[in-house]
Amino acid sequence: MKKLLVAASAAALVALATQNAYAQKAGDNLVTLGWFHVMPQDSSTPLTTHVAPVPINTPLRLPSSFTSPGTSLSTTNADTAGLVFSHFVTDHIAVTSVAGIPPKFEIYGHGTIQPPGPAGALGKQDIGDPAVNPIVKSVRQWSPALIFQYYFASATAKFRPFLGIGVSYNWFSDIQLNNNFVTSTQDNLGAILAAGAGKPGKTSVEAKASSSWAPVFNAGAMYNITDHWGVTASVTYIPLKTTSSVIIKAADGTELGVSKAELKADPIITYLAVSYKF
Repeated sequence: MKKLLVAASAAALVALATQNAYAQKAGDNLVTLGWFHVMPQDSSTPLTTHVAPVPINTPLRLPSSFTSPGTSLSTTNADTAGLVFSHFVTDHIAVTSVAGIPPKFEIYGHGTIQPPGPAGALGKQDIGDPAVNPIVKSVRQWSPALIFQYYFASATAKFRPFLGIGVSYNWFSDIQLNNNFVTSTQDNLGAILAAGAGKPGKTSVEAKASSSWAPVFNAGAMYNITDHWGVTASVTYIPLKTTSSVIIKAADGTELGVSKAELKADPIITYLAVSYKF
């Protein structure tokens, strides 16, 4: 009888240990380290050029702004390392922060920027020319995010799918323009704008992209290998857009014109990672 009680107690302890072996329960923390693959589903408006209001523009009949039909921007895929930290508020709800090494992208131009009227006959800028592309050879995207996730199945399950929704703040840094694009812009559109403004000397070319908040939609699953270690896979969608600008300045620093386009990146992001629970 005593042996039976000991055996039964041992069996109960084993069952309890097995039950808790793969738990993500309230109060647990989960950190994952893995790889993001970022796939922009991009589209772009045509570029609109805003010209500085200077009186000497009148002979060239430069309008205050003009849109160049057929122009657009596009971007490339990117890969980077990612770090995700989750805290389980309940057995099913986790608050998750997403960080990692900001990925680098290239930006390509399409079509021709050409002023209307006499100015357009004197000069234009072919941003689709292969010799000047990618027009932005490197730009970093920063997208830290906070996501609320709901984990399905019981806290003791090995396999736990999840859905998440959250918010991200997105900005861009380290924008590096293609030197061929800069030179071509200076020799063509820049020269026309400088002549129209009565500003002698070589122009300079810069670029920037606007920052924005965006929602985050997330789905995935976790598989627990041991009490602490597991693997995670997820897919995330961010409806992200930014206003990309190319700025032309005169030799004295006066802003002569800005060409802008709204670029919708709308990336789909896959993530495969190793997880550790503590």
